[in-house]
Formats: sequence, C-alpha cells, structure tokens
Amino acid sequence: MALYEHLRLVRLPEQLERRKHGGGRAPERDLKAHSGKIGGELDAAVAEQVQRRKPEFVDPSLVLRVRMSGAAMEADWEALGLTLLASDPDRSLILFSSSDEMDAFRTRLAAFAAGPPAGQKATPYAAFIGGIEEVGSIGPTDRIGIRAREEGFADETDFLEEVAYLIDIELWDLGRRDLRTRKLEQVEAYIDARAGEVLDRYVGPSITMLRARCTGAVVRTLLTIEDIQAVDFPPEPDIATAEALDLTLDDMPEPGAVDRNAPVIGVIDSGVNAHPLLEDVLVGAIGVPDTLGSDDGWGHGTRVAGVALFGDLRTQLAVPSLARHARIASCKVVNDQGAFDERRLVPAQMREAITRLNAEFGARVFVISLGDAKRTYDGGKVGPWAATLDELARELNVLIIVSAGNRAPRGGTRLEQAVTEYPGYLLEPANRFCEPAGAMNVLTVGSLAHGEGLGAQSEEDVKVRPITRALEPSPFTRIGPGINGSVKPELVDLGGTLVYDPVVARLRKGEDLPSAGLVTLHHRFLDRLFTAGSGTSYSAPMVAHKASQLLALFPTASANLLRALLVGAARVPEEAAMRLAPLEAGAARTVCGHGQVDPQRAAYSDDHRVVLFAEDELPIDHFAVYHIPIPAEFQNGGKRTLRVSLAYDPPVRHSRADYTGIGMSFRVLRGCEPALIFDHFRKRNQKEEGKHPEIEKRYTCDLQPGPQEREKATVQCATITFSQGTEAYGGDYYLVVRCESGWAESFETKQKFAIVVELEHQPEIQLYARLRARVRV
Repeated sequence: MALYEHLRLVRLPEQLERRKHGGGRAPERDLKAHSGKIGGELDAAVAEQVQRRKPEFVDPSLVLRVRMSGAAMEADWEALGLTLLASDPDRSLILFSSSDEMDAFRTRLAAFAAGPPAGQKATPYAAFIGGIEEVGSIGPTDRIGIRAREEGFADETDFLEEVAYLIDIELWDLGRRDLRTRKLEQVEAYIDARAGEVLDRYVGPSITMLRARCTGAVVRTLLTIEDIQAVDFPPEPDIATAEALDLTLDDMPEPGAVDRNAPVIGVIDSGVNAHPLLEDVLVGAIGVPDTLGSDDGWGHGTRVAGVALFGDLRTQLAVPSLARHARIASCKVVNDQGAFDERRLVPAQMREAITRLNAEFGARVFVISLGDAKRTYDGGKVGPWAATLDELARELNVLIIVSAGNRAPRGGTRLEQAVTEYPGYLLEPANRFCEPAGAMNVLTVGSLAHGEGLGAQSEEDVKVRPITRALEPSPFTRIGPGINGSVKPELVDLGGTLVYDPVVARLRKGEDLPSAGLVTLHHRFLDRLFTAGSGTSYSAPMVAHKASQLLALFPTASANLLRALLVGAARVPEEAAMRLAPLEAGAARTVCGHGQVDPQRAAYSDDHRVVLFAEDELPIDHFAVYHIPIPAEFQNGGKRTLRVSLAYDPPVRHSRADYTGIGMSFRVLRGCEPALIFDHFRKRNQKEEGKHPEIEKRYTCDLQPGPQEREKATVQCATITFSQGTEAYGGDYYLVVRCESGWAESFETKQKFAIVVELEHQPEIQLYARLRARVRV
C-alpha cells in the first residue's frame, strides 16, 4: 500500500469575534431578610477567623466560602477587591480578602436591602446579592488532605500532639508570586520556631507548597491558618516491581543505527542504567535532587526506557535487527526503594526534571510511569502534581505521557473473582485513575493485554487460568472519566496481563511470570539481558515509542499536533469493545478512551484515507473556518467516514471547578455558503443588525460523540459515518473552530491549537489523488 504525506487544511481568511450566550437569573428574594441573613453569616465568619488567628502571622487573611445559586459573578467579587481562590461544582467559591471590614460588600448588601431607588424598577445588585445562598468559613477539617483522610485522619485531633509527621502544605493561590512567597515564609518561620524542619518549598505559576516534618501540635495549628488550602501526607509512587525470571537469548539481534537527530524521550522514573541495547542512545542522565544520582537500582526506570525505545521487544526479538527510532534522557526522581525523596515536593521535582531534560538534552516527549495510588480520582479536582504537568506542557510545548495507574482486581478469599468477575470490576469507583493521570494537557494511557499470559509450563495445567485474551483490557488498568466527565484515559496500549494461579494463591504478572508481561530491558544486564513486566507503567512508554516515531517525521510539530494526530489515529480494538459490550453503555470509552494508536495511520495518508491538518491560534472569543474539500468519489459508493480531532493546551488552576481557563470546540457544516456560516457565528449588534441567521439542522454533520461530551476535554475527537449518498450537500464542507473565554481571559489573549481531519473511503477509491489536486488549487 502506497503511503503519502498528510495534506494541509486551508483556513478561510476572515477572522471574527464569536457570538456568546447569556447566563441564568438569580432567584426571587425577600430583600431585607436575604440581606440580613448574608450580613449575619459574614459577621460570624469574620469573628470566627479573628478569634483563631495567631500573632506570628503578621498579614492576616480573610478566607470566605460563598455558595451561589446561579452564575459565579466573579467580576463582581473582584470589583470588591476579593480574589477567587477556588470554585467547586456545587457553585461554592473560596474568596480571599486582605481586610476584615468588607465595606464595599456591606454597602452592596444595604443597597440591595433598600430595594429599587426612587423612579427605578431594578433592585441594585439583584443578580449579584440575590445569587448568594450562604457565606461561611473554612474549618480545620476542610484542610485535611485526601491521603490523610484515607489514613484515618478525619479531624484535627487525630494528629497526636507529640508525634512527628511528614506533611505537604499547600497554600491558596493568593495571586502575585511575592505575596504567596511572603505567606510561605511566615508558615516556614512558624514551623521553625516550634522545632519543626522545613525540607522543601515550591512556588510555581499558581501552586505554592511546603514540605515539613513537625509535631501533631503544630499540624493542628496549621489546619487553622486561613492562608493554607490543604495539609496532607506526601505522595507514594505506585511502582509494582519484583525480581524477574531470566529470559534467555542465545543470539541477540544487532541493534539498529539511530539518527543523530532522532527525537529524545525523557524518562522520569527511578533512573536508567547503561545497557548494551541503549547505552549508545542514552544521551543524558540526571537526578532530581542531585543526591539521588542517576543509576537505576530499583529497576523500574530501565524497564520503562526499554519499552519507550523498542516498543514490544517480544516481537522485535524475532527479526534480525532491533529497530530504534529515538534517544533516551533519564531523570531519577525516586530512590532505590521506589519512594520519592522525602525532602522534596513532587511538583518541584517534576518542574525541575522536565525543564532540565528539555533544556539540556532537547527532550520533547516525556513518559511518567509513576502515580500516587493513595490519591484515586474522585470526580472532583486534580492535585498539584497533575496541575504542574499541565502547566509545563503548555509552557514548554512538550508532549507528556502519563500512566493511568494500576489496581489489583481482587485478593484474599476473593482471588478467583479476578477471573469470574472480569471485566465488571474495571468499572468500580475504586478503579478510577490516580494522581497525576487527571492532567488535561497530557495524554493518559491505560493498558491492554498482549494475550492470555500463559507460559509453556501452564499449557496443560487446568488450575492456572488466564483472565484476558489479546487486546482486551488488562485486569489491573484504571479508568476514567476525568474532570467534568472528560475522556480519560485518552489512549490504551499493550501493558501485559495477570494470570490466576491457585497453587501459589496469587495473581501472577510479568515480573514473576514473563509470559504475562511485556518483554523489556533488565537494569542489571550482567545478570540477564531481558525481563518482563505488567502494568500501565509499560503501556505509557508504548505510546511514547509511537509518539517519537511521529515526531521524527514531523520534527517541528507542536505538542498539540502530536496529540491530535495520535488520538485521531486511535481506535478501540474490536476485542476490547466486544468484551466490554455487556457492561453499561459507554464502558468502552470509560475504560479505553479513544483506543490504541495505529502509528502508520498517525504518520501517513494512503490512497483511500487522507489526513488534513493545521496548526493555528485564535484570539480569545474568536472563531475560524476551515475548508474541507469533498471529492465526488467521497459523496457516494458505500461506507465513508469523516473524523475530526482537536487538541489545545489551556491555562489551568487546580483549585477551581472550571479547571481550564479557556475552552475550544468545533462543528462541521455542509450545504451552505461560507458567508452564512460567518454571519451565524459572529458577534453582532442585534439592535442595528437584527438576530443572527440560523443554519438548518440538516446542514450540521452529526459527529459522535456529540458536543456536550467531547468539549469537556482538551483533546477532542469525533466521527461521522455516511452510508447514503451526500451529493445534495455538494463538494465543500466547512469546519468551524471556536475559542471560548474563561477565567484566563484577564491575562491571555490567544490560544494555540491543532486540528486534524481524516477522510476514509473504501480501498478501491483513489481518494488521496483527488484531494491533493483540490488542496493545491
């Protein structure tokens, strides 16, 4: 089959501001009663916080929890001099004030209570004051983090006064860096004065954290400090590794040559050791902190690097030469026992690791096969680790690939249920992905089984039972959805499986039963060259392996384009879809996301399948229109598909319910002129120009999943399949891409993105030649 370069998607020259939709109304209120209630709640909140303040904190803060019934009215709160610190899905806002008086707010309460001024019908501040349901404070128990809660710390008194605790302290995002730094220094001084030890600090674009060791008495006080958002225990990486059995190899294939300009994959893990198959492509190795060194004594990082470099070595070992398409740069962030350094904050480690590997070795694809198993996503907000990765992906224009995490499906007396109840337990709430897999500007990867996992020694042993077959979800893979129901994980790839062995009464994985895992490199090659492993730790570098091949063909591609091409080339394997079909609707999307990437589809077009793409940017609250040429051959003659993928990297703030500060969306229209499309979507003065012209529903392509589902994510993908003739709509379709303002509009003016369109017809149709001719014209 002939392979061709992808074609460019052509944007029409007009650039207009988009039309917006209004918000809701506040409920009807008894003006005096409502104003009095809110004023009383404010007085109580201020008095409570004044009473528990400590004299050591010379810059007292007032932090209020306000629950709204309608719109958040952020601009109104900011006009009062308050800073929005966080928002929740229940319409609760966390607001910061440097003053207790709240005079401007009290003035608005009084004006609301007085009703409409003489000669006017409208009550002042009706939407704002009328939309407030209640005002209150944040208590000490509200500041206890997720990991601490899971350890049984439900109240401040659970921290024993004389016991020393290692804790992470996160401050609210109070705004300017100098203000956050000053608040952090006050917390440091308070801990130091009470014989505590401050181990690390991190002041990022929006995240401010401190790691310390201090007594429970100090922790109890910290839980009352208004500037502090959360006190929690540090993350513990989810690395399941055991000594592997030998995989013998009499005649090792020769490693293939690697281009000196081949892409660099950054492996952030337990280090990477020199190995005969990668020592010539290991361009650099560092430790963060430096005291960790760079050698891999734990073994996990070398395994991950082996998969990132070779993909599935089991298939490669059968050919004369081992193909290598990338180089490796390593950063060690966990010690030789598989634990994070207790003196460093994980967000600080991630920022230093990714920034250094990018600056010093040119790494543009990163794989992080680590996760905090005690921070299972609960459907709310992600943590600072995920937010830091999102910030870095945007700042550095890098592709970050993260594993979804692993969960043992069953244990103890329920061990057999790992076989009998598969795959139902994959949808259990406890099987949601773990931190940092909820990051939105990265690709999160779940796992598919490479096969049944049975070795030759088990072929005739009826007691040893497989759980999966090839390309079904791995029994340990974690699932989505992500923030606000977005697709997570976006992708799945091979990561091994588990085998039920009643003789040893456990589920065996690739680490001790090589046939159950992916083959990769052993970190002590003098003992053995190869080993095996099972986990999403190996499916994530499988995607990094494919991404590096794509980057080699598109060396100047943005991270957004790489994400759009990879997701656009992904499909849920039929085997996985069939196995999940008996479960609830949407199970395949929840477990597998968009599916497994076909690297050839991502990299090349062919005779009957054509990919058009564009990298672009839009001003906030503007839209663009792209022309999709539709040859006559595509308008009839059987099953045809049109698939659109969009990727963008918005600013994020993990304290907010609306995590992303900018939104984007797309529509595909047909059968109407561009002038009508521009007139429909543009902003207009209705008094002078009248209402916007409508576009008949039949002209809108019914892409699936629909807008409400796909627009929750920063990498979106949707498809429409035609089986009937579409000649009536002509040969010109139009793709409308919209950039929608959010909380980031106050400091961002543009948003970068990439868009990919795929047209596919039957193999005998020479689609590429027809489209290339029209694009050139």
